[in-house]
Amino acid sequence: MEKKAQERTLMSYTPEIKVVDCTLRDGGLVNDFFFTDEFVKDLYQANIKAGVDYMEFGYKASKEMFDVEKFGKWKFCDDKDIRAVVGDNKTDMKISVMADVGRCDFKKDILNKKDSPVDLVRVATYINTIPAAVEMIEDCTKKGYETTVNIMAISKSNDVDIDAALELLCKSSVGTVYLVDSYGSLYPEQVRRLSEKYLEVADKYGKKVGIHAHNNQQLAFANTTEAIIKGVSYLDATVSGMGRGCGNCPSELLLGFLKNPKYSINPILKFIEQHIVPLRASGVIWGYDVPYLLTGLLNQHPKTAIQFMKEKREDYHNFYLELLDNF
Repeated sequence: MEKKAQERTLMSYTPEIKVVDCTLRDGGLVNDFFFTDEFVKDLYQANIKAGVDYMEFGYKASKEMFDVEKFGKWKFCDDKDIRAVVGDNKTDMKISVMADVGRCDFKKDILNKKDSPVDLVRVATYINTIPAAVEMIEDCTKKGYETTVNIMAISKSNDVDIDAALELLCKSSVGTVYLVDSYGSLYPEQVRRLSEKYLEVADKYGKKVGIHAHNNQQLAFANTTEAIIKGVSYLDATVSGMGRGCGNCPSELLLGFLKNPKYSINPILKFIEQHIVPLRASGVIWGYDVPYLLTGLLNQHPKTAIQFMKEKREDYHNFYLELLDNF
């Protein structure tokens, strides 16, 4: 059993922390994964230079369920496409992909680790699909991968269900269990309590805990640092917070905060100059805005806010009333 996670301070040196870059995966939800090859290759190099521990390339989505013509290649993360960027990845940074329960032909599409450039498979599940998630986790473990699991929409679940989910998952072969604020509705005090809950069960089974935060209420960074202080060690971030709707904890904020000298903010700043600024100028939109605030406040899925933004609406009051009708 691993040593129990210790609370830290804002000035703590925390060598056990792992930073996971999710720019291509969560950011891909903004532009349907249509990133240029140059963007991906430069992000890979920037993350290496910045000391990032894992780079998530996208989803292992089923090509039977999703039209390959409607999405970029990082929706599917074929091993050959990853190899075209990383080669044999003779670096200290590991490669990860995400596999959604019910949206991935994992037995067919996830090859044995010895035949793949991928190191880590991140399984995403809701509370009600955890048995299927465990099946995926065990399959990936047998194939030789590291595994993590993201329990999504946790803010909609009660303590009894969360406790049962944590016990079931931590009894599996998974390495890390993620606290996920899918709707950006959690406040630091809630993240503190949930982190303690996750860590208590994880410590019992020798597992790690991670956090994946959304920025609906401009709390993604604050919630991530709160989790760090409590002892959470796997930290998701995206460059400039690029991610679905309001986005995520920005990599440059997190790397600037961490006290481990292995991390450097400079390569990410250069990448922002070279790629993120032009991407925003091209019309790709993400980040904090009032509609995402409102769905976060009401603990609702951001899909309605995303549609509001696509329609270029500005009637925030009416939108709020619409959300209340669905509350």
